[in-house]
Amino acid sequence: MAMGGSAAISVELCFMVVVLAFLVVEAELGSALMTKDYISWDDMRVSNPRRERTNLRQVPSKVIVVDGSGYGGDSFTVQGAIDMVPEGNSDRVKIVIRPGTYREKVHIPFTKPYISLIGDENHGSDTIITWNDKASDRSSDGSELGTYRSASVTVESDYFCATGITIQNKVVAVPGWSGMQAVALRINGDKAVLYRVRVLGTQDTLLDEAGSHYFLQCLIQGSVDFIFGRSRSLYEECVIHSIADQFGAIAAHHRDSPDEDTGFSFVNCIVNGTGSVYLGRAWGDYSRVVYSYSYLDRVINPRGWSDWNHPYRQRTVVFGEYRCRGAGANMRGRVTWSKSLSSMEAGQFLDRSFIGGETWLRL
Repeated sequence: MAMGGSAAISVELCFMVVVLAFLVVEAELGSALMTKDYISWDDMRVSNPRRERTNLRQVPSKVIVVDGSGYGGDSFTVQGAIDMVPEGNSDRVKIVIRPGTYREKVHIPFTKPYISLIGDENHGSDTIITWNDKASDRSSDGSELGTYRSASVTVESDYFCATGITIQNKVVAVPGWSGMQAVALRINGDKAVLYRVRVLGTQDTLLDEAGSHYFLQCLIQGSVDFIFGRSRSLYEECVIHSIADQFGAIAAHHRDSPDEDTGFSFVNCIVNGTGSVYLGRAWGDYSRVVYSYSYLDRVINPRGWSDWNHPYRQRTVVFGEYRCRGAGANMRGRVTWSKSLSSMEAGQFLDRSFIGGETWLRL
């Protein structure tokens, strides 16, 4: 009798364990299914911030309003809003930034994915995040900041979006002076979209460090190597604006091996401004930069490209142009080792498939 009762209890306990295990697995699967592994237009738009604002701990729809004036917002600062996002967040959080100038350094850590910074996509100049660090400045421990830590805004998280804002580093680089690198935006999370965002600086404006990124209808301004990094990025319908006094360069891509699927592709862009600038410089042995269907103003140095004083890189870099137009698109003065691409050669650089967008973009 005692043994029979014991056996019954054991069976009941086993059944409860199985049920609990099933519930745990079901919860984990449900959480995984709720996590959206793509970016859509909805991730960059809020119909009514006041109505959609909600308690972050209660429901999946999350909107935080930043208002520097202190009237009706959830935070005075952009960083304060980011700090409100839970670690390990798995749902889209839309941070609506009201017009104003926000003088602060902003850091989005890798532990906080699915964040959107949203201004007015038609008035991006009205909402500005700005700071003024440069590479030679000192941190609190007395060490030099260096280029990477000079960024006004740093994004390390995946599935980041931004629209309708200006990201700025106010340092004005003096030609020939050391330590003047001053990054406005550093981005090294994977799968990011920036739509109608203005990124302003002089030397090393945009550190497009790592990951796959899509820049659509953005303005990027600088003078020397003002788009640089190791990422795989598509710049479509962007304005690339040089403010160089004399000489400068737009893109400095770093690639150490032909097996690395990275590079910068500029499609249907406008390149204009001042000075005489290279389309790109060979920061790495296998740098890859391509301009297609773009308008190149007379600001482009006739030689087009620089090997960064490493002649051996001429044999390994991929610097190409395809069906560009404008006074700066004349190929007659180009360095002999750059390429005028055929339609077959250019094909892989022309659309979102270059960044694997078919798997994570729904725009």
